[in-house]
Amino acid sequence: MNSLNDIFQLNLFDNINQVSILDMIIALSFAFVLGLFIKTIYKKNFKGVMYSESFGVALMVLTLISTLIILATTSKIILSLKMVGALSVIRFRTAIKEPIDTAFLFWAISIGVILGAGLIPIAILGSLFIGITMILFVNRKSNETPYIVVINCDDDECENGVLSIISGKVEKYIIKSKTASMENGVELTVEIRLKEMKTNFINDLYKVKGVSNVVMVSYNGNYMG
Repeated sequence: MNSLNDIFQLNLFDNINQVSILDMIIALSFAFVLGLFIKTIYKKNFKGVMYSESFGVALMVLTLISTLIILATTSKIILSLKMVGALSVIRFRTAIKEPIDTAFLFWAISIGVILGAGLIPIAILGSLFIGITMILFVNRKSNETPYIVVINCDDDECENGVLSIISGKVEKYIIKSKTASMENGVELTVEIRLKEMKTNFINDLYKVKGVSNVVMVSYNGNYMG
């Protein structure tokens, strides 16, 4: 039976020189540069109210960490596959608010894995292609910005007057929901597309007899109250 000392010598130190210091420096240097590139693209395409610098730095660090992990396991194929699988099921305590943030996380991890495997040209060209795609499509602004209008009416006559004004002032509209109750009357939720980004018609809606409340909010796929 081998002693504990022999096990360490056989299983650990036999592979210590399989990845040279130069290879590590080159891989980690490219990981830093491409991680910085990913962080820059994320900042450029950020659409929220408050940009999180810590999340951008996390993207850089994830690229470096995944590169280091693959470098350490390149001599053992099975271990490498297990580590890649482990990276894919990481759960973050911080809530990912935008779906595109998940794409950036996987981008950073994937580039780290590719660099750790020594496929530097693929990592560079892939990052450039993904970065250009992000710039062209993620930050693209639509000419038809959707809005949600919520109107509280007293009766059917008031509702008809409201819809008449909406149909004449907007490019198109769709009634998303209608709720009627004894206490609150009729509540209409309407999705609209503005003609010239003018919102003066909201004032006209409020002037309709029987309208008690009018609210308009932007709409990006998720209802915002």
